[in-house]
Amino acid sequence: MATKDELLSDVLRLPPKERAEVAHKLILSLEDGPEAQDAEAAWDEELERRAREVLDGTVKTVPWEEVEARMATRHGDEGRFG
Repeated sequence: MATKDELLSDVLRLPPKERAEVAHKLILSLEDGPEAQDAEAAWDEELERRAREVLDGTVKTVPWEEVEARMATRHGDEGRFG
């Protein structure tokens, strides 16, 4: 069996499109493991918590226009998203 370094060397010799396909498949393979499931569950809990805070008034929301204006002030015109 090839070592990690040998595999990497072989993959880096592939044309860009094929390297991208290999990279994509490797990334997808990481999303199937228990760590990915744990992360997904944690994000679900976080989203639920944030939604409850908005609905019960625990947090104050800010209109998008205000956020956009703050970003434009802080970062110039490149901070505009709309």
